[in-house]
Amino acid sequence: MIVFDLICRDGGHEFEGWFGSSRDYEEQQQKGLIDCPTCGCGVIEKAVMAPNIGIKTNQRSSDITNSAQQTDPFSSTGDTQPIQNAVQVPAEYKELMDKLAETQAKMLDKSKWVGAGFPEEARAIHYGEKDASPIHGTASAEDVAELEDEGVEIMPLPLPVTPPKSQN
Repeated sequence: MIVFDLICRDGGHEFEGWFGSSRDYEEQQQKGLIDCPTCGCGVIEKAVMAPNIGIKTNQRSSDITNSAQQTDPFSSTGDTQPIQNAVQVPAEYKELMDKLAETQAKMLDKSKWVGAGFPEEARAIHYGEKDASPIHGTASAEDVAELEDEGVEIMPLPLPVTPPKSQN
């Protein structure tokens, strides 16, 4: 698997995409299968990424630690720890995010995915052309502004949603 940082052209939203290979990414992009999970924009590009360079496979982790201790001019003691770029998330925050994700999932279970047709569907429900029912989908920033100006009650989802056609 390969991970690309992606960015949508309309909203500038950055997100990750996992692909079997660079070729898989290119094929999915050409077929229009990649959408921004935030705004639904289908014009997606690779964002600038820093390479992920691993340690040499013939080097033991103790060699790396010893090497770092010998060459690190900022180390005041020989007691160094490996460095990682992962952010430590407090347990309370993780619990809150889990509850938020669970609540959103329950809401979406009772809601119909309408994709890019969201603005039209929301208007039809608002103006009584269709029966009221919960829907979710994608809308551009311009569509959102127009819906709000018309008094159509909408709200953004707090967490990204993977469109059903993109799910495995």
